[in-house]
Amino acid sequence: MNIGQAAETSGVSAKMIRYYEQIGLISPPLRTDSNYRVYGPDEVHVLRFIKRARTLGFSVDETAALLGLWRDRSRASAEVRDIATGHIAALETKIAELQGMVKTLSHLVHCCAGDNRPDCPILDDLAGLPADQKTKGH
Repeated sequence: MNIGQAAETSGVSAKMIRYYEQIGLISPPLRTDSNYRVYGPDEVHVLRFIKRARTLGFSVDETAALLGLWRDRSRASAEVRDIATGHIAALETKIAELQGMVKTLSHLVHCCAGDNRPDCPILDDLAGLPADQKTKGH
């Protein structure tokens, strides 16, 4: 199948397939005499693996490591678990950061009258104004 068909079958865009090839995440596929890429079921399976890993938020480097472990039948599952556990910790940190952002923004929205006056605690906070300069506008 050509790159368009591989993209449709795997759910990975042709542009991303070319990118993954360029950075070495996937091996360059066979090419026809007219230099078109040719993909088979194995390549599509790898692309699906990559898509799933990326959907779960794994970085390209983590995905490469997982892909290497997936291909290595002598691997220890502990290595895979360590990568996944590290990723969970990173996701939990990101979730806590996002929850902090929501809390701060919710407070600022609550403090904003949202009327026709120019005073806006949201903008004051973004500007980092000290309390004695807030709501004076800039």
